[in-house]
Amino acid sequence: MSGGRFDYKQYEISNIADGVKHEIAKNGKPKSPEQLKYESWRRDDWYEKYPEDRNHYEYPEAVIAEFKKGYEILRKAAIYTQRIDWLLSGDDGCESFLRRLKAELVSLENELSAEQFDEFHDGEDDY
Repeated sequence: MSGGRFDYKQYEISNIADGVKHEIAKNGKPKSPEQLKYESWRRDDWYEKYPEDRNHYEYPEAVIAEFKKGYEILRKAAIYTQRIDWLLSGDDGCESFLRRLKAELVSLENELSAEQFDEFHDGEDDY
């Protein structure tokens, strides 16, 4: 395995970005039957009294906009960490560092321009 200069922390950054994306995607959407079952500590009449609890918490649009900015920043941080890691570890030279960094940032920009945060699926892990 390549790299290791930063103890592979770039993967933790990527996991955080994925968690933020998941929060964006589930914002205000109904919880799955599995998720409601997980909340079995609630009595049967709970959802009659608090029907809003059948859905995930809904953040205001201004907050979601900041989550989207945070997601982009985290993804960039993971890319930079990976590329710098490989350069410092001797896996890349200066030219390949710059080439790969540019290619990954362009790829991220393309992904973000086409990004749909509606990819939440019932039964996905809840962060």
